[in-house]
Amino acid sequence: MIIQSKRVWVLDHWMEAQIDVKDGKIQSINPYGTKTADEDYGDKRIVPGFIDIHTHGAYGWDTNDATPEGLRNWVKNIVKEGVTSLCPTTITQSEEVLTAAVKNVADVVAQGYEGAEILGIHFEGPYLDQVYKGAQPEQYCVPADVEQFKRYQKASNNLIKVVTMACEHDKDHALLHYLVSQGIVASQGHSSATFEQAAEAIANGAMSMTHVYNGMTKFMHREPGLVGAALRFREVYGEIICDGNHSHLAAINDFFKAKGNDHGIMITDSLMVKSLPVGTRVLFGGNEIELFADGSAHLVGAGNLAGSTLNVNKGLRIVYELAEVPWIAAINSCTLNPARMLRVDDRKGSIQAGKDADLVVLDDNYDVLMTYVKGKKAF
Repeated sequence: MIIQSKRVWVLDHWMEAQIDVKDGKIQSINPYGTKTADEDYGDKRIVPGFIDIHTHGAYGWDTNDATPEGLRNWVKNIVKEGVTSLCPTTITQSEEVLTAAVKNVADVVAQGYEGAEILGIHFEGPYLDQVYKGAQPEQYCVPADVEQFKRYQKASNNLIKVVTMACEHDKDHALLHYLVSQGIVASQGHSSATFEQAAEAIANGAMSMTHVYNGMTKFMHREPGLVGAALRFREVYGEIICDGNHSHLAAINDFFKAKGNDHGIMITDSLMVKSLPVGTRVLFGGNEIELFADGSAHLVGAGNLAGSTLNVNKGLRIVYELAEVPWIAAINSCTLNPARMLRVDDRKGSIQAGKDADLVVLDDNYDVLMTYVKGKKAF
């Protein structure tokens, strides 16, 4: 199959190009019009498939629900917003609940599914700080435990690829060192770490930070905190929720100025209320949350932000059009950078010969016209 457009994002610039796809892979990139195209998208933009590494659920389903039909429905439908790969993300709960959650993902991966590719599991908690827990249930936030994590790892069939943790509560960095030895990304988040503690964790192998600005110690000019560390240590990856609710547009711009083109990662941190009616109330990690009209979700009573209902294609518009982040940094944040962090950039994250044919066709208003997952029309 040959797909072409006069605006294909290749090697950090727009090309008039044809993409020759066979057996789910990009075979070659050729000049526009070289051969008769099967699909000609004219002036519409073709970009790499979006990768969301921090997303809890949607369509009334949450990763902790641990039902195969819910997970299959999610990944089948999420391609509507251009997501071609994702990491189902847990929330802190009991060992029984988390074990069932990760086992469910492993079972679905083993048995097969349609839609966006599951690249692994993002294990958010339970090794979190109780002050900066956010919407995570306090009673289940516990100190890091290597032996317990090994049980989770076994239940997931080694699918856990990212762990969000408060490294300051990890005695002698034991879990951090274990994660590094297993090739699992340790991401500092929901943490009360000082700047110095954050730097120490990075020196011991932590390579990312979870939803920067949220769920962490704030920046003060004499106490930079974890936010200061995120901005200072530029080659450490940083996630950021780009819905315009979790962070001011100016803060999003500042974040990307610090991270440059290569280390900022847009996430949705989306919850099961995504796509449900405004005012919907559901239980999230045992806590009741409510969906607001601006797309944000809040804890009922306490009022804390609990997550978002962001679509990645709309997040791209917010980052580029409203936060005024350069296009290359914006598009990399939801394609190449998460692929690099997960070490799958040999097959994901950019439009190049030899990589998976994960492609998104965007209208000028960022609506998704077509999504290809490994060369197959998924939406």
